Amino acid sequence: MANGTLYRGREGMWSWVAHRITGVAVFLFLLVHVLDTALVRVDPNLYDAVIASYKTPIINLLEVGLVAAVLYHALNGVRVILVDFWSKGPRYQRAMLWVVMAVWVVLMVPGAFFMLQHTVEKMFGN
Repeated sequence: MANGTLYRGREGMWSWVAHRITGVAVFLFLLVHVLDTALVRVDPNLYDAVIASYKTPIINLLEVGLVAAVLYHALNGVRVILVDFWSKGPRYQRAMLWVVMAVWVVLMVPGAFFMLQHTVEKMFGN
């Protein structure tokens, strides 16, 4: 084992793991979204109740997590395409990962701030 972990690929392996996890998370969200949207045809009152239950601070945090997952998955997907189809991609894969992470942070920090702003104001007042 390298550095006490099962994974030996360093940044590349961890980006692969994160890409798979974010892909599964986005898939699960889409599955739940299709199911809760289908409720409108089955029982409109139940649909309204489910949608109302989504207006909680916990769901708001999960929404931020969803945006984080989609953004990472998309940015890393572009990196994977470049590694696979650009002749110099494998040589620059580590540098591209750091660019992906930097862009992710630059977009997520203000994004999370604005997404959580309403919830924070609701919880702690103006």
